[in-house]
Amino acid sequence: MNTGVVLTTLVIYKAMLILIGLWAQRRVRSEQDFFLAGRQLGPWVAAISYSASAASAWTLLGMSGLAFTLGLASVWVACGAVLGCAFSWFAIAPRVMRISASQPMLSATEFIALGTSGRTRLHLIRLVSAIILFCFVVYVASQFQGAGNTFAATFAMSSAESIVLGGIIILFYTLLGGFWAVSVTDTIQGLLMLLTAVLLPVAAVTHFGGPQAFYAALAQSNDAVFMSWTGNAAGLTALGMLLGSLAVGISSLGQPHLVARFMALRDARALRQGQIIATLWYSVVFFGMVLVGLSGRLLVPELDASEQVFFAVNDALFPSALGAVLLAAVLSAIMSTADSMLLVCGTTVAHDLGMNARHPRRALLISRIVIAIISLLAIAVAIYLPATIFERVLFAWVAIGSALGPIILCRAFSLQPAANRVLPAIALGFIAAVGFYLLPNTPGDIAERTAPFALGLLVLLSGGAQRRGARLRGARLSGAGSGGVNDQLSTRD
Repeated sequence: MNTGVVLTTLVIYKAMLILIGLWAQRRVRSEQDFFLAGRQLGPWVAAISYSASAASAWTLLGMSGLAFTLGLASVWVACGAVLGCAFSWFAIAPRVMRISASQPMLSATEFIALGTSGRTRLHLIRLVSAIILFCFVVYVASQFQGAGNTFAATFAMSSAESIVLGGIIILFYTLLGGFWAVSVTDTIQGLLMLLTAVLLPVAAVTHFGGPQAFYAALAQSNDAVFMSWTGNAAGLTALGMLLGSLAVGISSLGQPHLVARFMALRDARALRQGQIIATLWYSVVFFGMVLVGLSGRLLVPELDASEQVFFAVNDALFPSALGAVLLAAVLSAIMSTADSMLLVCGTTVAHDLGMNARHPRRALLISRIVIAIISLLAIAVAIYLPATIFERVLFAWVAIGSALGPIILCRAFSLQPAANRVLPAIALGFIAAVGFYLLPNTPGDIAERTAPFALGLLVLLSGGAQRRGARLRGARLSGAGSGGVNDQLSTRD
């Protein structure tokens, strides 16, 4: 592949990201601007940036690698991801938007702490913040590592040099423009991912003479297990595999950086359009990556590292300048997904833990310093504690989703669990996720994906949960700051 074209494209792309950061900086006048883009996200930016920040390295590299390894059974994982996205946007987003719009909330942590007060609220915020920081450092490190490994394979650079270079660029535009810069750049990256998820599968299927010829070639070249919709599982084992795969989207309910998109939506019209855009994006990209992985078994069957199948297929189908451009664009998209999580980490330490309140005149400066420290820590983890991308992402995704997902679900549906149940539920969800991850032969199975979430939800509901009324009894704050619910939801473009 023409590395000169790749390098040129990368330079142009990274320069564009920095320019976006400089543009977004002029729109940042307050904490609400920095952390939630002034609650003015339109449907395309909200939906595509949501999708790109939720599905990046683990989708392009992990999902295609999973299909390369498992075969047709990987389709159920893609189905689970799409279902999780649809449920989040159609069931959770309207409620989060409505509740957060009536109160001066800037973060998912504040949404989780809704209805609590005093020492309970303080302990809750501290626990949630610790979990977010731990999981997101691991997750961001996986993004840096995924891009670093690929840069190293493409250019005469070490993995460490690649990780540091990309991390510094991401840090720069995130510090400048905050949520505006992150959302706009994620939207560009999401559109590039969408383009690639269409071009590569279409080129692969066309290369083999169409859908029927492609399927026939797969069946002829692979064994019955690879061509089975349940792999080597049967009976109850197959049912467990199916449910476990479909449950991959459950953890999306507890991701703070995704909840932030719902809080930042402009109005009801943006919400309705965003629901359709996000679900369609997920469908095209996830199933496209399944096709990329399957085509890899025909184009590069001798490939040893399954997570490199995306790049191997791209190289086989597009050895020209077009392939170089696609590779450069996708590499940037993989790495830049870390920006949303860095911003959430900054929100967590600077805003949720009260550092900005103690120094209000330096609120934005403190937020930016925190983001810089977290970014450097993630770079260090990526360099000195390497692991497979899918393994690291799956752990962080499930751990934070199991800890925060149940309580976010309750808050969104106006269920008020007993105050003494919230902290144990969050802690149990997180500890159970770590425990199942450490057990042998369990990562990715039904127990790891569902049991921790179910345990946390059971603890929340076992003590009785009252439905919160329109006035959000208890510790509800006044509607100052972001406007009332009716005002927010009646606004039009």
